[in-house]
Amino acid sequence: MTIGILSDVHGNLPALEAVLRDCEARKYDTLICLGDTVGYGASPNECCELIRQNCANCVLGNHDAALTGSTALQLFNAYARAAVEWSQGIIEETHLAWLRDLPYTHMLDGLLFVHATPKDPAAWNYIHNPDEAVPHFEVMSAGRTAFIGHSHIPALFNGPEKRRIINVGAIGQPRDRNPHACYGSFCTESGDFDWIRVPYDVQSAAKAIRDAGLPEFLASRLFIGM
Repeated sequence: MTIGILSDVHGNLPALEAVLRDCEARKYDTLICLGDTVGYGASPNECCELIRQNCANCVLGNHDAALTGSTALQLFNAYARAAVEWSQGIIEETHLAWLRDLPYTHMLDGLLFVHATPKDPAAWNYIHNPDEAVPHFEVMSAGRTAFIGHSHIPALFNGPEKRRIINVGAIGQPRDRNPHACYGSFCTESGDFDWIRVPYDVQSAAKAIRDAGLPEFLASRLFIGM
Protein backbone atom coordinates (compact mmCIF):
# COMPACT_ATOMS: atom_id res chain seq x y z
CA MET A 1 0.00 0.00 0.00
CA THR A 2 1.18 3.50 -0.80
CA ILE A 3 0.30 6.36 1.55
CA GLY A 4 0.43 10.08 0.90
CA ILE A 5 1.05 11.84 4.23
CA LEU A 6 0.00 15.47 4.45
CA SER A 7 0.66 17.89 7.29
CA ASP A 8 0.50 21.53 8.31
CA VAL A 9 -1.74 22.83 5.55
CA HIS A 10 -2.41 25.92 7.66
CA GLY A 11 -5.20 27.37 5.57
CA ASN A 12 -3.05 27.64 2.45
CA LEU A 13 -5.50 26.68 -0.27
CA PRO A 14 -3.23 27.05 -3.34
CA ALA A 15 -0.60 24.82 -1.73
CA LEU A 16 -3.12 22.16 -0.74
CA GLU A 17 -4.73 22.11 -4.17
CA ALA A 18 -1.33 21.67 -5.82
CA VAL A 19 -0.43 18.81 -3.47
CA LEU A 20 -3.74 17.07 -4.01
CA ARG A 21 -3.24 17.24 -7.77
CA ASP A 22 0.17 15.65 -7.30
CA CYS A 23 -1.32 12.96 -5.06
CA GLU A 24 -3.97 12.17 -7.66
CA ALA A 25 -1.30 11.78 -10.33
CA ARG A 26 0.70 9.41 -8.11
CA LYS A 27 -2.41 7.32 -7.36
CA TYR A 28 -1.85 6.69 -3.66
CA ASP A 29 -3.96 4.00 -2.03
CA THR A 30 -4.81 6.35 0.81
CA LEU A 31 -4.08 9.83 2.16
CA ILE A 32 -3.57 10.67 5.84
CA CYS A 33 -3.31 14.15 7.35
CA LEU A 34 -1.20 14.94 10.42
CA GLY A 35 -3.15 17.99 11.47
CA ASP A 36 -2.95 21.78 11.55
CA THR A 37 -5.32 22.13 8.65
CA VAL A 38 -6.02 25.66 9.92
CA GLY A 39 -3.96 28.58 11.22
CA TYR A 40 -1.71 31.16 9.50
CA GLY A 41 -3.43 31.04 6.11
CA ALA A 42 -6.61 32.67 4.84
CA SER A 43 -8.68 29.66 3.72
CA PRO A 44 -9.50 27.52 6.77
CA ASN A 45 -12.94 26.45 5.56
CA GLU A 46 -11.81 25.49 2.08
CA CYS A 47 -8.85 23.53 3.42
CA CYS A 48 -10.96 21.69 5.98
CA GLU A 49 -13.38 20.75 3.22
CA LEU A 50 -10.64 19.36 0.97
CA ILE A 51 -8.93 17.41 3.77
CA ARG A 52 -12.27 15.91 4.80
CA GLN A 53 -13.01 14.93 1.20
CA ASN A 54 -9.62 13.50 0.33
CA CYS A 55 -7.99 12.09 3.48
CA ALA A 56 -9.12 8.79 4.95
CA ASN A 57 -7.91 9.89 8.38
CA CYS A 58 -6.71 13.07 10.07
CA VAL A 59 -5.28 13.77 13.52
CA LEU A 60 -5.46 16.91 15.65
CA GLY A 61 -2.82 19.65 15.42
CA ASN A 62 -2.12 22.39 17.95
CA HIS A 63 -3.56 25.14 15.74
CA ASP A 64 -6.68 23.03 15.23
CA ALA A 65 -6.92 22.64 19.00
CA ALA A 66 -6.45 26.37 19.56
CA LEU A 67 -9.20 27.20 17.10
CA THR A 68 -11.64 24.92 18.94
CA GLY A 69 -10.59 26.33 22.31
CA SER A 70 -9.00 23.18 23.73
CA THR A 71 -5.48 24.68 23.68
CA ALA A 72 -4.77 28.09 25.21
CA LEU A 73 -3.96 30.90 22.79
CA GLN A 74 -1.44 32.24 25.30
CA LEU A 75 0.88 29.46 24.14
CA PHE A 76 1.07 30.98 20.65
CA ASN A 77 3.16 33.85 19.31
CA ALA A 78 1.42 37.03 18.16
CA TYR A 79 1.28 36.00 14.48
CA ALA A 80 -0.18 32.58 15.19
CA ARG A 81 -2.62 34.00 17.73
CA ALA A 82 -3.87 36.62 15.27
CA ALA A 83 -4.50 33.98 12.62
CA VAL A 84 -6.34 31.66 15.00
CA GLU A 85 -8.54 34.46 16.31
CA TRP A 86 -9.35 35.53 12.75
CA SER A 87 -10.13 31.94 11.78
CA GLN A 88 -12.43 31.55 14.78
CA GLY A 89 -14.54 34.34 13.33
CA ILE A 90 -15.14 32.66 9.98
CA ILE A 91 -14.90 28.90 10.56
CA GLU A 92 -18.07 27.06 9.62
CA GLU A 93 -19.79 25.03 12.32
CA THR A 94 -19.50 21.77 10.37
CA HIS A 95 -15.72 22.13 10.16
CA LEU A 96 -15.48 23.25 13.79
CA ALA A 97 -17.32 20.12 14.88
CA TRP A 98 -15.01 17.98 12.74
CA LEU A 99 -11.91 19.59 14.27
CA ARG A 100 -13.25 19.04 17.79
CA ASP A 101 -13.62 15.31 17.13
CA LEU A 102 -10.15 14.68 15.71
CA PRO A 103 -7.97 12.21 17.66
CA TYR A 104 -4.40 12.92 18.73
CA THR A 105 -3.08 9.77 17.04
CA HIS A 106 -3.94 7.27 14.34
CA MET A 107 -2.53 3.77 13.84
CA LEU A 108 -2.43 1.88 10.55
CA ASP A 109 -0.59 -1.41 10.01
CA GLY A 110 1.67 -0.67 12.98
CA LEU A 111 2.48 2.84 11.75
CA LEU A 112 1.87 5.79 14.07
CA PHE A 113 0.53 9.07 12.72
CA VAL A 114 0.66 12.02 15.13
CA HIS A 115 1.01 15.77 14.78
CA ALA A 116 3.71 16.53 17.34
CA THR A 117 5.35 13.59 19.15
CA PRO A 118 4.77 9.89 19.88
CA LYS A 119 5.10 10.49 23.64
CA ASP A 120 2.55 12.86 25.20
CA PRO A 121 1.07 14.02 21.86
CA ALA A 122 -1.21 16.52 23.60
CA ALA A 123 1.78 18.37 25.10
CA TRP A 124 2.68 19.77 21.65
CA ASN A 125 6.41 19.27 22.16
CA TYR A 126 8.87 19.45 19.27
CA ILE A 127 11.51 17.10 17.90
CA HIS A 128 14.23 19.21 16.31
CA ASN A 129 17.25 16.95 16.73
CA PRO A 130 18.28 13.36 17.57
CA ASP A 131 18.60 14.08 21.30
CA GLU A 132 15.02 15.31 21.47
CA ALA A 133 13.87 12.14 19.70
CA VAL A 134 15.28 9.77 22.33
CA PRO A 135 12.37 9.75 24.83
CA HIS A 136 9.91 9.24 22.01
CA PHE A 137 11.67 6.14 20.73
CA GLU A 138 11.24 4.69 24.22
CA VAL A 139 7.45 4.55 23.81
CA MET A 140 7.65 2.97 20.35
CA SER A 141 7.85 -0.78 19.68
CA ALA A 142 10.89 -2.17 17.88
CA GLY A 143 10.75 -1.74 14.11
CA ARG A 144 8.00 0.87 14.29
CA THR A 145 7.80 4.07 12.28
CA ALA A 146 6.09 7.25 13.45
CA PHE A 147 5.16 10.11 11.13
CA ILE A 148 5.00 13.64 12.55
CA GLY A 149 4.68 17.27 11.44
CA HIS A 150 4.55 20.33 13.73
CA SER A 151 8.03 21.82 13.17
CA HIS A 152 7.45 22.34 9.42
CA ILE A 153 10.96 20.99 8.76
CA PRO A 154 11.47 17.64 6.95
CA ALA A 155 13.63 15.30 9.03
CA LEU A 156 14.42 11.66 9.70
CA PHE A 157 15.46 10.38 13.12
CA ASN A 158 16.69 6.80 13.45
CA GLY A 159 16.39 5.07 16.80
CA PRO A 160 17.36 1.72 18.31
CA GLU A 161 15.96 -1.52 16.95
CA LYS A 162 15.02 0.04 13.62
CA ARG A 163 12.65 2.60 15.09
CA ARG A 164 12.11 5.71 12.95
CA ILE A 165 10.48 9.09 13.42
CA ILE A 166 9.88 10.92 10.15
CA ASN A 167 8.82 14.54 9.91
CA VAL A 168 6.96 14.84 6.61
CA GLY A 169 7.38 18.63 6.35
CA ALA A 170 4.71 21.25 5.78
CA ILE A 171 2.35 21.92 2.91
CA GLY A 172 1.17 25.38 3.83
CA GLN A 173 4.18 26.99 5.48
CA PRO A 174 7.54 25.24 4.86
CA ARG A 175 10.38 26.39 7.11
CA ASP A 176 13.42 24.72 5.55
CA ARG A 177 14.10 27.65 3.20
CA ASN A 178 12.38 25.88 0.32
CA PRO A 179 9.05 27.57 -0.51
CA HIS A 180 7.63 24.54 -2.33
CA ALA A 181 4.94 22.61 -0.47
CA CYS A 182 6.23 19.43 1.15
CA TYR A 183 4.52 16.14 1.97
CA GLY A 184 5.48 12.50 2.48
CA SER A 185 5.16 9.36 0.35
CA PHE A 186 5.42 5.95 2.05
CA CYS A 187 5.23 2.37 0.78
CA THR A 188 4.19 -0.15 3.42
CA GLU A 189 5.63 -3.11 1.52
CA SER A 190 9.16 -1.78 1.03
CA GLY A 191 9.26 0.66 3.94
CA ASP A 192 10.57 3.34 1.57
CA PHE A 193 9.80 6.96 2.33
CA ASP A 194 10.25 10.05 0.14
CA TRP A 195 9.66 13.74 0.61
CA ILE A 196 7.74 15.22 -2.30
CA ARG A 197 8.13 18.93 -3.11
CA VAL A 198 5.39 20.62 -5.08
CA PRO A 199 5.54 24.18 -6.46
CA TYR A 200 2.38 26.21 -6.08
CA ASP A 201 1.05 29.75 -6.59
CA VAL A 202 2.66 31.50 -3.63
CA GLN A 203 1.48 34.87 -4.89
CA SER A 204 -2.15 33.84 -4.57
CA ALA A 205 -1.66 32.44 -1.08
CA ALA A 206 0.11 35.61 0.05
CA LYS A 207 -2.56 37.84 -1.53
CA ALA A 208 -5.30 35.99 0.32
CA ILE A 209 -3.49 36.55 3.62
CA ARG A 210 -3.05 40.26 2.90
CA ASP A 211 -6.65 40.67 1.73
CA ALA A 212 -7.81 39.09 4.98
CA GLY A 213 -5.90 41.68 6.97
CA LEU A 214 -3.65 39.11 8.61
CA PRO A 215 -0.06 40.03 9.58
CA GLU A 216 2.21 40.76 6.62
CA PHE A 217 4.86 38.38 7.98
CA LEU A 218 2.53 35.44 7.35
CA ALA A 219 2.44 36.36 3.66
CA SER A 220 6.09 37.32 3.11
CA ARG A 221 7.54 34.24 4.79
CA LEU A 222 5.90 31.98 2.19
CA PHE A 223 8.22 33.29 -0.53
CA ILE A 224 11.38 32.20 1.27
CA GLY A 225 10.18 29.07 3.04
CA MET A 226 10.83 30.06 6.62
